[in-house]
Amino acid sequence: MRIITLSFLIAFLVLSYWPQSSKPIPPGLRDGDRAVQNGSVVEPPRETHKKTINLDSMKVEAEELQKLADTMPGDADQISKGAFPKDMVDNLKKIEKLAKHLRSEVSP
Repeated sequence: MRIITLSFLIAFLVLSYWPQSSKPIPPGLRDGDRAVQNGSVVEPPRETHKKTINLDSMKVEAEELQKLADTMPGDADQISKGAFPKDMVDNLKKIEKLAKHLRSEVSP
């Protein structure tokens, strides 16, 4: 009986000192909770500025991207024949750069 009681006591002590959460609470979270509980007015989030998209430049970049992408099947055929096109690496870098730029323009 003593062993069972002692084991429950040890388990209770270990669990009572066990950390409740391993993640720290962000500093502003508690302030916001207190403000809501006290009934004070919480500021709405700031409005984000919408970017304007330049459709003309996007169209030009998309056409350039298409021209570069159209050269890739021919370059792949040359590689299969044993010849390595000297501008293929540069074209792939341009494709990557244009694609990243276009994606950043249309993503929120």
